[in-house]
Amino acid sequence: MRLRDLLHETLSAFNANRARSLLTVLGIVIGISAVIAMTALIDGIKYSLVGSLGLNQSRMVSIYAWPDRGVTQQDLDQLAMSVPGYEFVTGIDSSAGRIDSIEKQFDTQIIGCQPEYFTAMGFKASAGSLFSQSDVDNVAKNVVLDRVAAEKLYGNEKDAIGKTVRIDDNTYTVIGVCDSGQRMGGGNDTLLCYLPYSTFTTRVSGTKTISQIFGYARENVDMKSLADQTKAWLFDWFAIPEGEDDRVYVMTLSSIIDQLNSTMASFQILVTAIASISLLVGGIGIMNMMLTNVTERIREIGLRKALGARAADITKQFLCESILLCISGGVIGVALGYAGALALAGSASTLMHLETAITPIITPSIVAVTSGICIGIGLVFGWWPARRAALRLIIKNRAEPDWFRFLWSKW
Repeated sequence: MRLRDLLHETLSAFNANRARSLLTVLGIVIGISAVIAMTALIDGIKYSLVGSLGLNQSRMVSIYAWPDRGVTQQDLDQLAMSVPGYEFVTGIDSSAGRIDSIEKQFDTQIIGCQPEYFTAMGFKASAGSLFSQSDVDNVAKNVVLDRVAAEKLYGNEKDAIGKTVRIDDNTYTVIGVCDSGQRMGGGNDTLLCYLPYSTFTTRVSGTKTISQIFGYARENVDMKSLADQTKAWLFDWFAIPEGEDDRVYVMTLSSIIDQLNSTMASFQILVTAIASISLLVGGIGIMNMMLTNVTERIREIGLRKALGARAADITKQFLCESILLCISGGVIGVALGYAGALALAGSASTLMHLETAITPIITPSIVAVTSGICIGIGLVFGWWPARRAALRLIIKNRAEPDWFRFLWSKW
């Protein structure tokens, strides 16, 4: 039997039992839509989290140290010289304050940093420019606003450039706007502004301490080994006693990404396992429908046999019907699943306090896996009905004993 004839016969069978076919694939639709919805939503959340936390910089090492004395720039310079895996080591200090233009005033988080901090975090200037080392050397009264701060104060990023803002009791000139990424945890109402570190220590904090350290690793460096070396050096340099491990915390962003992927993957496996139950129920429903079809279409099967159809042709036809039925359910499930992911994404963005909505992501691999699942269900649960249809022809044309006919009818 040619493929075109096989498809024609299959579609004719579907058309004759449209209501039954739709009800039969309901389990497949629910299972596939659940898998697609959760997978697309989880991938979208993962992408948003990576962007929001700056985790796309896999060469960055985030370091916290609480020695008996404060951490200074000299400590950072010594770390960069002592541990050869770093391209540079930089640090920041921060303080809460108020920022206001002529008409508007907001709470702000003031961050004092070196120019290398922007490189480590992957921040780019979306308008104007970021400050340079000369701004740090000259204790310049320049400020870089994050995108949200610029939009709230001036309406858009470009209009902020060159404006004068007051931060606490000092005035600064806005030289640039950077996109600091999405922020989590309800921090969207607190604006971020960046001052040269020397300006921050002189006009804001009054001390030259570092609250957080950022190392930027050289290319092709073993990040785990680098983290271990850094932690050992910090314990030795600051003379921190053994057993006080909580006073030093070294975290590579590649390890955070791996942990995030592992957490999301575990949740995804759980959701997939639950959806598999629905797929199993859907597969059993398809098998039941196909067995019913075999019984109802026994005259059609006999007529096709009389016209020259072989047992293999009958098997192929019923298998094709089963597979196409599953694929139809899969297509509907993908569409409904993505629609469901879009609906859930808005709620997830609100709960996680993300600035921008999460966009569900459907990758080619998940589409390929979904297609494979549908074809697999069609083959597994359609094989027995298809073979039974073909074998019925043989049994009907044999003069079998009554006991065999009795057992066959029960089977």
